[in-house]
Amino acid sequence: MTSIKEQAAISRLLSFLQEWDNAGKVARSHILDKFIETNRGKTAPELEQEFSQGASLFLVRLTTSLRITYVTDSCLEKLLRSIGIFLSAVSSNRYLIEFLEVGGVLTLLEILGLEKIKEEAKKESIKLLQVIANSGRTYKELICESYGVRSIAEFLAKSKSEETQEEVQVLLDSLVHGNPKYQNQVYKGLIALLPCESPKAQQLSLQTIRTAQSIIGTTHPSIVDCVLKVLGTMHLEVQYEAIELIKDLVGYDVRQALLKGLVALLIPSVKETSKLQAKILSGRDLLRWGCLGQGRGVSCLTAAPSSDPSVLQLAPSLPMFLQQAAAAKAIGVLARNDMSIAEELLYLHVVHGLMAAMGNMDHSNSQRLASLTLECFVQMFPLVAEHVRKGMGEELYQLFLSNAEDLYMKLDSIQADILAANKVNITKALRLHGGSYSMNILYGSHDSAQMAYLTHFEKEDVESKE
Repeated sequence: MTSIKEQAAISRLLSFLQEWDNAGKVARSHILDKFIETNRGKTAPELEQEFSQGASLFLVRLTTSLRITYVTDSCLEKLLRSIGIFLSAVSSNRYLIEFLEVGGVLTLLEILGLEKIKEEAKKESIKLLQVIANSGRTYKELICESYGVRSIAEFLAKSKSEETQEEVQVLLDSLVHGNPKYQNQVYKGLIALLPCESPKAQQLSLQTIRTAQSIIGTTHPSIVDCVLKVLGTMHLEVQYEAIELIKDLVGYDVRQALLKGLVALLIPSVKETSKLQAKILSGRDLLRWGCLGQGRGVSCLTAAPSSDPSVLQLAPSLPMFLQQAAAAKAIGVLARNDMSIAEELLYLHVVHGLMAAMGNMDHSNSQRLASLTLECFVQMFPLVAEHVRKGMGEELYQLFLSNAEDLYMKLDSIQADILAANKVNITKALRLHGGSYSMNILYGSHDSAQMAYLTHFEKEDVESKE
């Protein structure tokens, strides 16, 4: 027989459950407030004691209410927090299973995709998914099998709250670790996020891709193009993460494609340049008529910051110039970090590309960063210094040596044209002297393995018949 004390506890539980069952929206909100306040941080045994060994009876009411009302956002945030108290409690595996058995994961993922639901409620949904994912491999697989990666990635791209986006990153990071069956799916989902319009989502995706890359150990074919396109961003924090990822990727099988892509960005394609020229002419026509700049007659590409938003709209809309500048920066970072990469870049005509970028009078940052990176190559390789000197001419070369970073401010149009139209071909010079001798010219002898690797670029250049 139960004791009087136990009977009293059971009676209180039944009374509480009846109160919940009969309560309206406002009353339930108050019940949830009190529950959250008094039970946050409790262990599963403590919750059972609080509910006279009947905590699951309240949990099932919470999950039922969630499934019925989540579309209307009725007390949704509080419901999710209350369920979170159960799922995150120490020794709560029983509660977790009960929640999953009624389709809890699918409900949480559906919440992320509903536009009418408030951001805070979606954030709580993400936190619950974190708890589930952190419970073990089986639960991570369940989330992924429920098309969770796509739902979570789409939410990261659309979320307007950076705090919430950071919680999503924690979840994706959890899904990458200890999830061999679906880690590639998460990796691909992260790559698919790179073209999104949210700078924060791009930044977090790039960070998480670096983690995923080290776990998976192989690359996806699309990663090179996606990362190179991200270099067209205006946001320096995103560009920084992209370059950090590039530093990692040169250690994988995409190294050659990545280096080729970076060098190619130094000289925008004729097609893209033609499109840009049309925009420039259009902008100048509008300026002439006073539509953009009230007759100021300034180029929308080189104008100083203005209070007129119409004038400024064209400047940030030049991703190919932003890519050009970022590529020059990335090449400099790679070359300084690894001499062998610097040598490979020479075979890919990086010197010609950097000098051409220095002549881009429409984007000063491209000129500055290309000049700094070229200075690095000149200092590293005497052969490069010799050919750059010939290509620039003595006067311009001395100006370059005196202050590479500020050179762009001292260039006149003729000097810029000399740089833009340069014919410097370090690869041709290396080929004319022969591979081993060329390496001695650069800075000394190399081991046989490195020489064999560089010979690959030499042969490839001959085949291209430049």
